[in-house]
Amino acid sequence: MAEQSNRDKRPSPEALLEQAERETRGRLKVFLGAAPGVGKTYEMLLSAAARRREGIDVVIGVVETHGRADTQALVQGFEIVPLRRIDYKGRPLEEMDLDAILKRRPQLALVDELAHTNAEGSRHPKRYMDVEDLLAAGIDVYTTVNIQHFESLNDVVAQITRIRVRETVPDHFIDRADEIEVIDLTPADLIQRLKEGKVYVPKTAQRALKHYFSLGNLTALRELALRRTAQRVDQQLLTHMQAHAISGPWAAGERVLVVVNEHEKALALVRYARRMAERLRAPWQALYVETAQAMRLTEAQRDRIADTMRLAEKLGGQSVTIPGGELAKDIIRYAEANNFTHLVIGRSKRSRLHEVLFGSITNEIVRSAGDIAVHVITGHEQNQIAAKTVATRKAASPPANPRPYLVGAGLVAIALGIGVLLTRILDVQNVALVFLMAVLVCAVTYGLWPALFVSGLSVLAFNFFFLSPHYTFTISNPENVVALFFFLVVALIASNLTASVRRQAMVARRRAKTTEDLYLFSRKLAGTASLDDLLWVTASQVSAMLQVRVVLFLPDDGSLALSAAWPPEDVAEEADLAAAKWSWENNRPAGRGADTLPGARRLFLPMRTGRGPVGVVGIDNDKSGPILDPDQRRLLDALTDQAALAIERVNLAEDVDKAERAAEKDRLRSALLTSISHDLRTPLASILGASAGLRTLSGLSAADREELLSTIQEEAERLNRFIANLLDMTRLESGAVEPNMDLLYIGEVVASTLRRAEKMLAGHRLERRIAPDLPMVRLDAVLFEQVLFNLLDNAVKYAPPGSAIGIRGWRDGDAVHLQVLDEGEGIPLEDLPRIFDKFYRVRKSDSQRAGTGLGLAICRGFVEAMGGTIEAASRNDRTGAVFTITLPVPSDDQRTTEAET
Repeated sequence: MAEQSNRDKRPSPEALLEQAERETRGRLKVFLGAAPGVGKTYEMLLSAAARRREGIDVVIGVVETHGRADTQALVQGFEIVPLRRIDYKGRPLEEMDLDAILKRRPQLALVDELAHTNAEGSRHPKRYMDVEDLLAAGIDVYTTVNIQHFESLNDVVAQITRIRVRETVPDHFIDRADEIEVIDLTPADLIQRLKEGKVYVPKTAQRALKHYFSLGNLTALRELALRRTAQRVDQQLLTHMQAHAISGPWAAGERVLVVVNEHEKALALVRYARRMAERLRAPWQALYVETAQAMRLTEAQRDRIADTMRLAEKLGGQSVTIPGGELAKDIIRYAEANNFTHLVIGRSKRSRLHEVLFGSITNEIVRSAGDIAVHVITGHEQNQIAAKTVATRKAASPPANPRPYLVGAGLVAIALGIGVLLTRILDVQNVALVFLMAVLVCAVTYGLWPALFVSGLSVLAFNFFFLSPHYTFTISNPENVVALFFFLVVALIASNLTASVRRQAMVARRRAKTTEDLYLFSRKLAGTASLDDLLWVTASQVSAMLQVRVVLFLPDDGSLALSAAWPPEDVAEEADLAAAKWSWENNRPAGRGADTLPGARRLFLPMRTGRGPVGVVGIDNDKSGPILDPDQRRLLDALTDQAALAIERVNLAEDVDKAERAAEKDRLRSALLTSISHDLRTPLASILGASAGLRTLSGLSAADREELLSTIQEEAERLNRFIANLLDMTRLESGAVEPNMDLLYIGEVVASTLRRAEKMLAGHRLERRIAPDLPMVRLDAVLFEQVLFNLLDNAVKYAPPGSAIGIRGWRDGDAVHLQVLDEGEGIPLEDLPRIFDKFYRVRKSDSQRAGTGLGLAICRGFVEAMGGTIEAASRNDRTGAVFTITLPVPSDDQRTTEAET
């Protein structure tokens, strides 16, 4: 008992873990308002100014003053981290520079408007995610948010104000705040501020007063803010008590706990607790303690427990099931650990004599409750309709199985035989222990009632065969009466204890098996990448663990579609589709056993995550009545929660891929338009200008005419190269490039390319060093010539006039290498990963080099199509870039086969 008492006084491991995690992170303080204009930002700046006077290093990450002079005045004197400019669809936007704040590492950062959505191109889509990074880096954060931005209250606020707020913050993020300060302002004062123009400009203020800022709306939002803060404070108090092993309750706020069991009056207890919680405006829970006796409950009793727990959830409470051994102590221990101030229990129906002999759980709870108010309810007020509903579900207890009793009788016969042998061969007198062993074996194997039967049968056998006079039930010696009595007592106690240990072991094994299955299921989900495989794993796992048939529905083009089933051939009927659709749209259970559409064959439950529903799961079996008991319902919730998170992970990955593809598509479209509007237009302008000069200018000398004609030809060739590049890239992306491979000397292809590029290279020195003993390689002469030409064209663009452009070729093992080098500025390190991307061009200061940005992308495509590789780097010996092409040298057999062909 002392050990149990010490264990109860230990701090909660979960609370200590949460406290340790907070110590390694920055502290978060949230300034919460009921509506815009209550002064959240103003109060945040005042608090930050006080911290700064204490010597704390404070910076402003982002603060929105909205043009309010008093707020702007408080900003003065703070260090402000410059905002980061982001170009979004041609418009410059400014966002908080998260990287700059992390690099600056202040002690405290001010981040206004927590629910803000960042512009595309930011590290995170939401500002609260930026705040998470700051907290993880150990930086304290002050932030502001209005109550309408809480994710869980989004529907409530929309119903009150008729306005749907799109920017929300997950409740779990707010719940992790170390402090929440409510900036409270009465509705009348806030309306006065609006009229004075301290919130919005006059015209906007007038519209706001007629719609969002009505007196009723502001009053309701104010109550929401105060209630939500009270819930958070209550949770903080509970965590503090658990972390410091403080025995409750602390009556800082009312909390109601109702204890339910398999009896019919449990429904009335739940309703009473709901009314009490409503009067006290307090949260409440329904608690079921699963003891070893739960193994002996009938199906009807299990169904009644499930009905009771569902009723608690339907009425707005929470349902909790805990394992236990000593009912009264477990209930009080749970109530104290979770700071419940009111405990609702039912009055026992047992007789007074039974309570005197065996004790009363009700009386034990009342004596042990301490400062907890205990409400003992008779249960007479339960609803007659509910009683009839339960009565209709009541099923007869399963017929008794005679096997345990027959085996028990056999064990007694074996014990009798052993006892006779012991007395005759070894002259052992005390053979009662042999019969006691039979009792223990039966208790371990079959439970309490067969063990009690064996206990009675053992007493009779021991009396008949071993107590004088033998072979009669008469006892002549008073000492034998005492011995027989105590043998019976010991047998009963031993059978009861052994059976209890057996039941607890069975419960423990069942829970361990469930935990193991959940762990293996989570591993399966983590290793599954495709949505189809994930749904198949989920359906098969739910079916295997709950022994039900399963169907999974996912949204598809605005409607629900059957995405997976187990067994795979299972189909959904019309009533099932209607129930599944209702469950999806209303985020509540529907179908068999639920309040809505109970005529459906299956029970449908929404699969939810923090972002909302992701699908619907439907289950059914061949049994009548409720499909799941409370344990199975909790297990299904655990399975579907894991599956929902995995589905959301896959969906998010697909969304990211789509967003990346869309962004890449937009970038390519923009680059293509830039090329068409600028790079292709420039040679056209030169051609038009030269041709116009030839037609309009008279008296041109032969040299001038030749120069204009040369300009037309050069720009036409340049335009032709641009268009050829576009066509080549189109061929590459469509897969239409099929190299015409042949054995060729690279030196011949290089010479042909240099003749073609002679005019282009006229302003540069050409350094050519090709090894004379290079072997023949398999390549397409036309494609490879285009690759070299594009590389030389690139070198001409980036190398200054008069500089050297080099071509080198050599053999290294089973590969031939060909390099094109220039003496330009080289390739910046940040540009190397994207140098071969389509439409990508290296910038030089504010200038942009001429070209479509397709030449190098075409080079890579052609070289890889011919089985080679191409790499880009900056030169080590001087400034400039170097592009290296590597082609494999064919084997002798390949060259022979190629020559014969």
